[in-house]
Parts: sequence; C-alpha cells; structure tokens
Amino acid sequence: MTTLDTNAAEARSRITGILCIMGGMIFFSLNDMSIKFLSGGYALHQVVLIRTAFALAVLVGLVMPFRGGHGQMLTRRPGAHFLRGVCVVLANMLFFVALAAMPLAEAVAISFVSPLLITLLSVLFLGEKVGPRRWVAVGLGLLGVVVILRPGTEAFRPVAILPLLGAVAYAMVNILTRRLGPTESAATLAFYIQITFAAVSAAMGLTVGDGRFAGTGDASLDFLLRAWVWPQPRDWPILVMLGLAAAIGSLLVAQGYRLCEAALAAPFEYSAMPLAVFWGVVVFGEWPDAVAWTGIALILGGGLYLIWRETLKGRVSAGPRARR
Repeated sequence: MTTLDTNAAEARSRITGILCIMGGMIFFSLNDMSIKFLSGGYALHQVVLIRTAFALAVLVGLVMPFRGGHGQMLTRRPGAHFLRGVCVVLANMLFFVALAAMPLAEAVAISFVSPLLITLLSVLFLGEKVGPRRWVAVGLGLLGVVVILRPGTEAFRPVAILPLLGAVAYAMVNILTRRLGPTESAATLAFYIQITFAAVSAAMGLTVGDGRFAGTGDASLDFLLRAWVWPQPRDWPILVMLGLAAAIGSLLVAQGYRLCEAALAAPFEYSAMPLAVFWGVVVFGEWPDAVAWTGIALILGGGLYLIWRETLKGRVSAGPRARR
C-alpha cells in the first residue's frame, strides 16, 4: 500500500470516528432528556438498572451476533475494563443526579469541560499532538464553562459541581478507551460498561432501595435515595428507549474513540449542546438566560473553530495520526 493510500485510509477512519461520536451524542441526548423526565418519580439506580437490562439485551442479542459473535464478552484485560467501568458509572451518576435539580442545557454545558480535559490528558498520557490554535479553541470553551458556572456569585449553585466532577471521570473514560481500543472491540467496551452499571445499580438497590434515606427535600438526593416502585405503564416506552439509547450511544462513542485520536474526537461531542437546549426548551420549558447563552456560545464557538481547523488540516495532510 502506498503512502497516499495509507493517508486516505486514515482520513476515512477519522471521518468515520467523528460521525460515530456525533451519532452517539444524539442517542445520549435522548438518554439525558428521558432520565431528567423520570427523575421526579423513580430512584436513579432503578432507572439505570432497567435501562441497563434493555441495553444488554440489545448488545448481546442484536449487536454481538453480527459483529464477531459472543466471544467478544471475553477479555484478557478485565482490570482495565473494571477501571473504565467505574469511571463511566461515576461520571454518569454524578451527571444524572445533577439533572434532577438544574436545567438540562446548563448541566450539559458544564459537562463539556470533559472534552477540554480529554485534550489535555491525551497530550499527557497518549503523546498526541495539540497545536497552539487548538489550545486557543480549548481555552475559549473553558471560559464558556466558567461563565455558566458563575463562581463567586449568588447564581452559583453547589449542585453545579456534580457535572463538573463527572466530567473529570468521563475524561478518564475516554483516555482508557484509547488504551483499550487497539485490542478490544467497540462491542466489548460497551458490554463491560453495561455490566458495571448493572452491578453498581443493583448494589445500590439492595442497600438503599427501600427508600429509608429519602425524603430529604433535595431533588438530587431524593433522586438518588428514593424507594423503588413498579413503573407506570406510560413510562415503559421511555425506559425501553433509554436502554436502546444507552446501547447504541455507548457503542458509537466507543467506536469513535477507537478510530481517531482523543484530541480530535472529543470536540465533536459539542454536537450534544444544541440538542440539550432543544430538549430543555421543548420538554421542560427551560430557556437559558443571557449569561447561560453567553457561556454556551463560547463553548460552541471554541468547538466550531476546532472543527474548522481539523477540517482544513484534513485537506492538506493525513492529520495528527500520520505525524506520530
């Protein structure tokens, strides 16, 4: 294979990876909206366990048979999968708990410090190259996160720290995905994430699922500690959709980070931001105020500039992977 063919194949791999990330964000936005919708009547660990059951059914029954078989449930790196699973469960639980008490768009915007952290960690742990213009874009997005957080003002809410902490855990998830990617399939990565979700949510249900610690009056704590109840018939379609969204979204994002560099893939997670604003307005009547819009604009501005830079570079070279 010639150098030109190799470069073209790598370019196609990056484009496919980017499309996987953006597709995953569509499914995860449906997931976030649905969990916030259910947060007033169910326990978080109950919702997650039901979601996980449907997600595992999709992965094991539909995805794996057509992508290499059930042998993908076996791995030689259980420790790395366990660490990645703990990080992703922590990231999601912190974010979901925050959704019960704050606007969807603001929670998603704050969580977007994660791609910025991924860019930094990809340099520190993966040896990837990040140019000065990309750092400027990252700084612009980080400024937007600070604007939305509003530290030092009366508008600052402690619950806003939760998606920020979740973002740190999520950054580590994607760095670990890059470490596992060369030897593990996307289906394997998604499978062990769901196994970890099932184990953690079941353990929480057994310890606090009777609701004895609920009734605090705090929306986030009650969402975490509420007693399990049998779901209403009208909510089952939402719970099924949660499982489908979790399985497909997890598979797409894992595949995206396997196919291209973390620093390149991460900015395309910004495509979830306009979706979060849309669901917040349409479903929950949460219209961001002027300060939130400013922060969102800065985050999107940094992300769009990054996308433009990578598109431009893709026209003249094979991109970061070829320079390694």
